[in-house]
Amino acid sequence: MELNSKIYLAGHNGLVGSSLLNNLKNKNYKNIITKDFSELDLRKQDQVEKFFEEEKPEYVFLIAAKVGGIHANNTYPAEFIYDNLMIEANVINSAHKYGVKKLLFLGSACIYPKFAGQPIKEESLLTGELEPTNKAYAIAKISGIELCKSYRRQYGDDFICAMPTNLYGPKDNFDLKTSHVMPALIRKFHEGKKNGSKEVVVWGTGKPTREFLFVEDLTDALIHLMNNYSEEGHINIGTGIEIELNNLVHLIKKVVGYEGEVVFDTTKPDGTPRRSLDVEKIHATGWRHKIELEEGIREVYKWYLENKD
Repeated sequence: MELNSKIYLAGHNGLVGSSLLNNLKNKNYKNIITKDFSELDLRKQDQVEKFFEEEKPEYVFLIAAKVGGIHANNTYPAEFIYDNLMIEANVINSAHKYGVKKLLFLGSACIYPKFAGQPIKEESLLTGELEPTNKAYAIAKISGIELCKSYRRQYGDDFICAMPTNLYGPKDNFDLKTSHVMPALIRKFHEGKKNGSKEVVVWGTGKPTREFLFVEDLTDALIHLMNNYSEEGHINIGTGIEIELNNLVHLIKKVVGYEGEVVFDTTKPDGTPRRSLDVEKIHATGWRHKIELEEGIREVYKWYLENKD
């Protein structure tokens, strides 16, 4: 991408999109197009085609998606598969139809089998059963990967796919019913501290392990890949470092300053038992993460304190 290239950022308001928008601006990209949902509903083919015909972007970051944690995915699977399929199909097809030079599709590590070998290599895709609690979302994201591959194979379109590990950062969703594990825990411990609660209840056993990537590291990686990666195969983005959720819980407890007890509700689901991505492929391109976990959690909690009301 040149600094004056016309870049469309699809999904600029969320956790990843807002960070990517700031990152692009900080790197002096000057011609960035964004549209709010009220201006452009990416689920509607006619609206998307009209937008691409009028604006003719050169580069597209497809970040827009319906996202959520275990509870949201398990409760609203129809919306998770429908909305994401429509968004991907409309944007990717229009990018082809209107001559976009390059598109980056952002997926998710939940595309991989529940019991994939660890750390998970890109080649593990479609080698086993998916985690049932987010299967609908995962299938939608797998479909996005296949769309990009298919347009590349048939038409030669330079469409690439990136699969990040668990993300966290400022502007995350802190709604306890729909959030991911990191913001949910930050809010629970903050409210426990504020209310003087003797205990905070956490879902599951605490035994699963996860890998967490600060959103600013992710958006650095996305810009890096747009400029340095052009292969059919998708590529993992992560730190390569795992943490047991029990240890994550106590790390967040320390950062927040909550002094009560932690109770694990083992009647609630754990989700995938272990998930860490193999990041050799992206390391080979010259990118590595910079922000370590405790530093990142402190940044997120600081943002939460400043914006929770």
